[in-house]
Formats: sequence, structure tokens, C-alpha cells
Amino acid sequence: MMSINIIAVGKLKESYLRDAASEYSKRLSGFCKLKVIELPESRLSENPGEKEIQNALDIEAKLIDSYLNNGSAYNIAMCIEGKQLSSNELSAKINDAGINGKSTINFIIGSSFGISPAIKDKADFRLSMSKMTFPHQLARILLLEQIYRAFQILNGGKYHK
Repeated sequence: MMSINIIAVGKLKESYLRDAASEYSKRLSGFCKLKVIELPESRLSENPGEKEIQNALDIEAKLIDSYLNNGSAYNIAMCIEGKQLSSNELSAKINDAGINGKSTINFIIGSSFGISPAIKDKADFRLSMSKMTFPHQLARILLLEQIYRAFQILNGGKYHK
């Protein structure tokens, strides 16, 4: 069974988002081993400068890097400059990772300032959900839903129409 890790900087704060994440985690349990790894978000001043932001991204990168499995996992960085995929294309991407011997897929969601270029460079793929901007907490729920949809597609389920 494939392992899916969502490596996210920050926690889900609202109960309705935690409930949604829990529901998708339950639904996914029949398809994969899902693990959500919540890393601490760096505390920044009210109006941080570029240096302060870069320092925070570097600290977060070290935490993220410790979960990337050094080549044994397929790493997907969630970032605005990434490629947009349809649900069917994401399903194929997940399937292809498994066919190519990757039993773990890591989806990386950075902080509100993004993901360090060092982590993006280590990623096997950069994925953008949309040209629109979403709160990071909501992006996690959207990602969980799309992962569930991808497994439904792969297994011929009726969820995807």
C-alpha cells in the first residue's frame, strides 16, 4: 500500500478544517497510508523584511528536509509556479510514481511565505493548485480531497464524475 505524507508548515486552527481533514483521512485509509506531518511555522515580525523571511524559510527547509526520504520518495512541492494538473492527471502522476518504484509520495505545503528554493530544487515535481491564492489551511483540505479523488479514479470509483 502506498504511503502519502502531507508535510505542512503550520497547524489547522479551525475545527471545521480539522473535521474536513479527518474525514478525508478516514476515506483515504482504504487506499493508502496517510500521514500528516505538521511542522512549526516560524514566528516573524509584523512587517518582515526579505532577510527575515529568507531566514524563516531556511529554518523551515531544514525541518522539511528531514522528512524527504532522500530519493526513496517522490516529492511534490506545492507552489504557485508549479504545473497545474487536472484530477485525472494527478491520478496518473500518483500511479506513475508507484510504477516507478516510489512507495511514498510527499506533498509539501510551505508557510504563507512559500517554500525555500532549496526544497523546491529537491522536489521531483512542482504542483500548483490554481493561479488563485488560497489560505494554506484550506489548500491542505483541497489537496486531501484531490488525493482522495485521484485514488477513486485509479480504482474506478464513482466519486469522480
